[in-house]
Amino acid sequence: MMWLYSLIPVAVAAAGAIWTTLRPPSPKVIGAIQHFAAGVVFYAAAGEILPDAVRQGTVWPVILGGGISIVAMLLLRHVTEGSEQRPIGLVAAAGVDALIDGLVLGLGFNAGRQQGMLLAIALAIEFLFLGLSITGALGKQTSWWIVIGSAIGVSLCVPLGALIALPVARLPRVWQTVAFAFGLIALLYLVTEELLTEAHERPETAWGTAAFFVGFLALTVMSEMMAS
Repeated sequence: MMWLYSLIPVAVAAAGAIWTTLRPPSPKVIGAIQHFAAGVVFYAAAGEILPDAVRQGTVWPVILGGGISIVAMLLLRHVTEGSEQRPIGLVAAAGVDALIDGLVLGLGFNAGRQQGMLLAIALAIEFLFLGLSITGALGKQTSWWIVIGSAIGVSLCVPLGALIALPVARLPRVWQTVAFAFGLIALLYLVTEELLTEAHERPETAWGTAAFFVGFLALTVMSEMMAS
């Protein structure tokens, strides 16, 4: 089950790359997708998964994993700063993000089917934007098969991350929580420092901004429907 869900981001990223290659969406549409994806990922991480991780044990593993993640994300930002302006730098940074996403997805399914499915839905929407972003970074002068291949290659880091989650899931509960908190804080970093930051660099519209809350509410409703 987990392996099938981990392949969804691969298919969606490829679809996003094909869409952008054939008919590039307007900056306003891309901004709305970024806001929507940010709202969905934000709820999946902060509203559903992180509270479950805290309830599994004491708060100290969450603080430890979250603290390590904050330091790691800031270090990654420092290392990749400037290089993301080049296509190879953006693809490399996206690959790291995808690997962490896969780790969280694998741990989410280990915590419960509902948590895993919510994360899979959130990542699918996130990777639609990834396909758009990689296509835009590589430019029109790049061959279409290189663009689509790059999007697929980056998204394949998701099932790889899910594979890494297997031995982590066999560790004592406290270390699973540390790993979970690490990945979830990394997801929240993606929302606040990447998706929303890039979205605000594009033309702002009321419906584009509202897409964040629509995404948040949509996953909230879906979570309640799964629970009932």
